Amino acid sequence: MHLHILGICGTFMGGLALIARAAGHRVTGCDAGVYPPMSTQLQAHGIELCEGFEADQIGLGADLYVIGNVVKRGNPLMEAILDAGLPYVSGPQWLGEHVLQGRHVLAVAGTHGKTTTTSMLAHVLTQAGRDPSFLVGGVALDLGVSARLAPPPAHGRGLFVIEADEYDTAFFDKRSKFVHYRPRTAILNNLEFDHADIFPDLTAIETQFHHLVRTIPASGRVIAPAGDEALARVLERGCWSEVVYTGGDATWAASAPAADGSFVVSHQGREAGTVAWAHQGAHNRANALAAIAAAEHVGVPPEVSIAALTGFVGVRRRMELRGTERGVAVYDDFAHHPTAIATTLAGLRERVGDARVLAVLEPRSNTMKLGVMKARLPESLTDADLVFGFGAAQGRNALGWDLAEALAPLGEGARAFDDVETLVQAVAQAARAGDHVVVMSNGSFDGVHERLLAALRASKAGA
Repeated sequence: MHLHILGICGTFMGGLALIARAAGHRVTGCDAGVYPPMSTQLQAHGIELCEGFEADQIGLGADLYVIGNVVKRGNPLMEAILDAGLPYVSGPQWLGEHVLQGRHVLAVAGTHGKTTTTSMLAHVLTQAGRDPSFLVGGVALDLGVSARLAPPPAHGRGLFVIEADEYDTAFFDKRSKFVHYRPRTAILNNLEFDHADIFPDLTAIETQFHHLVRTIPASGRVIAPAGDEALARVLERGCWSEVVYTGGDATWAASAPAADGSFVVSHQGREAGTVAWAHQGAHNRANALAAIAAAEHVGVPPEVSIAALTGFVGVRRRMELRGTERGVAVYDDFAHHPTAIATTLAGLRERVGDARVLAVLEPRSNTMKLGVMKARLPESLTDADLVFGFGAAQGRNALGWDLAEALAPLGEGARAFDDVETLVQAVAQAARAGDHVVVMSNGSFDGVHERLLAALRASKAGA
């Protein structure tokens, strides 16, 4: 079958394209921005790409058009598909019906930590010799690729690990993507308000999570953190599967970390082993517990999972060290929600102790641009010694609110900028040897990481 994928260069749709190609389909696709690294990865697998969404692409004669949620009514190609009465389907629905069916799906949902936890779980199952298929919404350094379709096993169900996003499916299907996945093992990492552009309130998101819970069979497993009030409300609406809790004194628990980041895992009050890694932060320990509990559901002993996590490298753009210049370490992190910002900074503070932490923040997510979370920014940034915020004055990513005003409660240690180069020079001038600079954005941030490293090199050369 020939599939033409609209919005193919997004992380999810690009991963879906690789899976469809591995399943034996001819795959072509289009997007508004066809550029590396996704474009080169797709082309290396024999996937032809078209720049833009021109209506004449129906001349490719695809058997089915797979629609990403970036596509809206008014898109020229989508309008041509509708006018011609051609068959189309959303990406999540196609995946659910043609790939996930018949497999044991392990889905990772939650407001925060989905990509990291999905990567951890796929890594654990791979190291355990279970040869899982997976689709991760990011670049998992341990896995080498963001998506893989493993050959079907000789006996039993194949395993498929998938990042289960609550964002809507397509312009014609406003349910969350994850309702199409029908998992047997579901990690619900956490739940709070986000995606203010499509959800009116937290209750609406809780309803979508309950739709997911309703699809899990009685023989399935739900893994949730103890004490999450929103998830507790979701499960109180009805749950027909085993529920396993993590954290605190729950079934799966983690000790306080040692100085090197290692921690002890306990199962039902008994020590199961030590995860000896360098990752810091309570959020990473929580992600690890969830991955261990999910792997145990498909028969992987805890000690095997613990050994695998000891070698876990991580995910690109999750506290990724981009370089060190003039004794200043520069990190890249995907954090853009106040809770994620706070946990990222808390994890770094846990690692560096009293060293100075400089936070460079671009609040560019749809939720942040709407200003829904602006009041929470000062509290989320308290672990930083200095804060440099960027808010575009105009254009697609322009904020509709005053960033300087929002950061004002932090005092003179926080500054707002509307020009990236001015921000870069300010950070380079303020930074000194031994500092840790963490850049937080869910976008490219105009290459600020490399620009900052270059500015630090230049200041060193001119010293």
